[in-house]
This record gives sequence, C-alpha cells and structure tokens, in this order.
Amino acid sequence: MGAGMAQLEGYYFSAALSCTFLISCLLFSAFSRALREPYMDEIFHLPQAQRYCEGHFSLSQWDPMITTLPGLYLVSVGVVKPAHWIFGWSEHVVCSIGMLRFVNLLFSVGNFYLLYLLFRKVQPRNKAASSVQRILSTLTLAVFPTLYFFNFLYYTEAGSMFFTLFAYLMCLYGNHKTSALLGFCGFMFRQTNIIWAVFCAGNVIAQKLTEAWKTELQKKKEERLPSIKGPFSEFRKILRFLLAYSVSFKNLTMLVLLTWPYILLVFVFCAFVLVNGGIVVGDRSSHEACLHFPQLFYFFSFTLFFSFPHLLSLGKIKTFLCLVWKRRIQFFMITLVSLFLVWKFTYVHKYLLADNRHYTFYVWKRVFQRYGIVKYLLVPGYIFAGWSVTDSLKSKSIFWNLMFFICLFMVTVPQKLLEFRYFILPYVIYRLNIPLPPTSKLLYELGCYAVVNFLTFYIFLNKTFQWPNSQDIQRFMW
Repeated sequence: MGAGMAQLEGYYFSAALSCTFLISCLLFSAFSRALREPYMDEIFHLPQAQRYCEGHFSLSQWDPMITTLPGLYLVSVGVVKPAHWIFGWSEHVVCSIGMLRFVNLLFSVGNFYLLYLLFRKVQPRNKAASSVQRILSTLTLAVFPTLYFFNFLYYTEAGSMFFTLFAYLMCLYGNHKTSALLGFCGFMFRQTNIIWAVFCAGNVIAQKLTEAWKTELQKKKEERLPSIKGPFSEFRKILRFLLAYSVSFKNLTMLVLLTWPYILLVFVFCAFVLVNGGIVVGDRSSHEACLHFPQLFYFFSFTLFFSFPHLLSLGKIKTFLCLVWKRRIQFFMITLVSLFLVWKFTYVHKYLLADNRHYTFYVWKRVFQRYGIVKYLLVPGYIFAGWSVTDSLKSKSIFWNLMFFICLFMVTVPQKLLEFRYFILPYVIYRLNIPLPPTSKLLYELGCYAVVNFLTFYIFLNKTFQWPNSQDIQRFMW
C-alpha cells in the first residue's frame, strides 16, 4: 500500500512539474518575442554576463552599477558554454540574451524539485492526503507570483532561491558542510543571503535548545518546582533558561562543533566586508543601510495578502479581537511602539518615487502618499498581520521562531527601498514551515496565484507605455 502511494505521488509530481515547465516555456517564448533587448536591471546584468561568456573576467571589465557578486554570471557561463563545445554553436548564439535568460528557467525547475523535497522533509508524512497537499503546496510556491515572474528575466532571484533552498535542505539532512558551501554560492548571487546561511545554523541551534528545554521542563515537573507567575512569566522562564544554557562551556562547545561550517562562512563574509569596505559592490549611493523598521510591517502585510486563504478568516479575526481584549495593556503598548516606529523610521527611497514601472510606486503613491495619516491608520492591520503570521508558526518551537524572526529582521529592516523582491525568500521559508493547509484552501490559493500571474504577464506584455523624454518601451512589473 505504502509503495503504491509513493509511486502515485511520483506520478503526480512528474505531471505537475512537466505541466509547469511546459507553460513556463510558452511564457518564455512570449517574453523573448516581446523583449528583444535588455529590460530594467538586465541592462547591467546581461552585458556583464556576455563579457564573462566571451572570457573577459578582469575587474576592469566590471560594470560599477552592479551591486551584487558575479555568481549569476559565473553559473550562466558554466551552463551555456558547453553548448558551444558540444553542439558547435557560435558564441553569438550561446551568449545571446535568450540563452542567458533560459538559465533562470532551468533554475526554476530546480526550485520546483527542491520545494517538493523540502515539503517532504519539513512536513510530517502521517496522513494519506498529505501527498496531494505536498504536491499542491509545491506547485503553489513554484508559481508564487513575485518569484515566478522573475524566472523569465535575467535577474538573480531564481538562482538565489535555488542555492538558498538547497542549503536549507542539506541543513535539514544534517549535511552542514555541503549546506555552508551552498550558502556561499547563494551569497555569490546576493550578499544578504548570508543571513539564510545563519538561519541554517540557527536551525541546528534551535533544535538543540528545544531538546534541552524539554528536558528542563520534564525535570521541573518531576521535582515539582514552583513555576514563575505573573506577566511575561513564560518569557522570563525562557530567558533564564537561555542564560543558563549559554554559560555552559560544554553546551557552547557542542554548538560550535555542530555549526563550524556556518561560522567559517560568516568569517569569510566578514573578511569580504572589511576588504570591500561594505556589503554592496559597485554603486553604493542607492543602497545605504538604515533602520527601516516598517519593512517588517510591509512584509507581514505582503504575507497576509499572498497567504490570505490560510491567514485570513472570520474565526481568526474573532480570535484576534478576543486576545486583544484579554491582553489589552500589552496590545496597547505594542500599538504605541508600532506608531512610534512608523513615525520615526519610515524611509522613502528615491527609486520608489521616481520609477513608475514598479507596482510599489502605485502602492506608495495611492495609499501612503495620498494622506499622511494613512500610514498610522494601517498600524492595527500590521499588528493583526504580524499576529496571524506568528500564530500560523505555533507548531514550530519557540527557539525556531526566535531564529526565524531574527533572520527576518536582519534581511528586511536594513533595506531602505520597498521592493517586493526582497520579501520572496523569507516568504518561501515561512510558507514551507506552516502546517500543510487543507486541499481546498491550497486549490483556492493556487487559483488566486494563477489569476495574479495571468494579470501580471498580460499587463507586462500588452500594456506598454513610453516616457515623454524617451522612445523606449516601458512595462509594468513587480
């Protein structure tokens, strides 16, 4: 029976992957016909990749406007160059815009498979229906609109996702040296991916802390020790436990021995920052770090929007309102702090206001910029979104949650620019770790994603416009 179910799941997976790839190839063909020239950030990425493809690797050939490391270009050369040797294709063909963009389509196939393997590893397999749920969850995340769109352009998103997911998978299987090596590859695509390598180390630490915490609770239960009472009692118990755990030389030694590949990777990153004089390579004027706390609120809202079948319901709203009434003093303090963070730490990047090709331009202009008070009125919505996201992760341990939210903070808050692309990786990590939703909700979510993708691609390909001072065709995109 088990072997038959596994075989059936294999058929379902093959069908889902084949259909997705076929549709992607058709869309890729439409993109290639419509976009004969580099578009948006491709004007930097594609010429640089073509220089690498022609064998020009010197620093003097580097475009100073590029702010990421050359991982995408190096992998692209490794993929397209063999076609020159094996099939005898000319360099003009193998280094063409279409061939280089196709590399990301190959990454998307890899991402589909990795998402499936991660769902198999992360989610318990104790139900007959879970195989369908896993495949539907994989398909849904594979066509997640913000990620799926960039599979068809020469951006770093698909490759960055591939190596980060691969590193996370190897971490879950306990192969930490391979995980750290893949984390380095992810870092070569985008420097902020170092945080997800730290998350992999945090995953190991959280596992050990959870084991020790359970032992501690069992010990207290057997000894019948009096528990701490009062507000924040659980927080104080955990804090006391963490302090006791961290002062133990034995515990620290064990954690270092388990996570040394990631520690080594962090040292490599620190050396890079020292030598480079910062995280960003190339043009740094538009990528200055700041404490942009509302980015967390934007991420929670983004997550609530794209996971609304799982996070938004009348029951959840009722539960939230009851909790607010029960802990009104705590929520009042959270609201005050949130209002202060919105007031003092909201930054508006010059690109957000200047580039009307991105959807974020219209979100900001028509929601936030129309009335100054709007950003404060949205605070209760942010709090609900944050609570809903946190509540959906309650099946994970408190220490896993701690590691995830620390990494989420590190990857979002320093970013001055509001751009949905920056939310893709944390969203996918989050979505992988919530309990598998019912099949009906997954189908609803998949249908919504299909509609959003259809509209996004239709608008991008057909609703073009021109700036008054330029003859170039402009398109709307994420």
